[in-house]
Amino acid sequence: MCGLKSAKDILRKKLKIIIRQLTSEEKQRQSKLVFEKLRDLPQFQESRRVSVYLSTDDEIDTILILKNLFKTNKEVFVPRYKGKQMDMVKLFSMEDYDKLPLTKWNIKQPSVDQPRESALESGGLDLILLPGVAFTKNGKRLGHGMGYYDKFLQSYLKEQKKKPHLIALAFNEQILEDIPTAEHDIHLDYVITESD
Repeated sequence: MCGLKSAKDILRKKLKIIIRQLTSEEKQRQSKLVFEKLRDLPQFQESRRVSVYLSTDDEIDTILILKNLFKTNKEVFVPRYKGKQMDMVKLFSMEDYDKLPLTKWNIKQPSVDQPRESALESGGLDLILLPGVAFTKNGKRLGHGMGYYDKFLQSYLKEQKKKPHLIALAFNEQILEDIPTAEHDIHLDYVITESD
């Protein structure tokens, strides 16, 4: 287990350096093309209740996705972190998004003091769009190391009967041949990059 953790940590450091070397223009170019591919997927079009991460500078930008979700009248849920737990809570509009406070990690998220509808308590999700540090084409994912999505999905699958579609959004540079994984690590349905 210790070997797996250190192998993951080494990969995270390596990938973070690679991603930081991408220009803002290149990140935006890839983000736009990833959004267009996602938008054309039947799994995306047919989903009514969608969870989307609120991106940082080192992730595929999700602003175009958010705008599209609201424009097509889908219900939108975003991560809210509290201690070691993550919940998916409702986001109502782009205006709502603009007003969200920043966390200590410089990520926008709804305030933990503000009551919001939780996806787990109100009917589940059809689709979860996941961030990560690295991925394989066949659906392995290396997260940021906190286990938020793994824990969320474990409790989600206990409470909900139907598994949501799990789709990761990635820069080309985040795709690897293989990633060291443990049994509890999430396996994704799709990993979308602009080059595939």
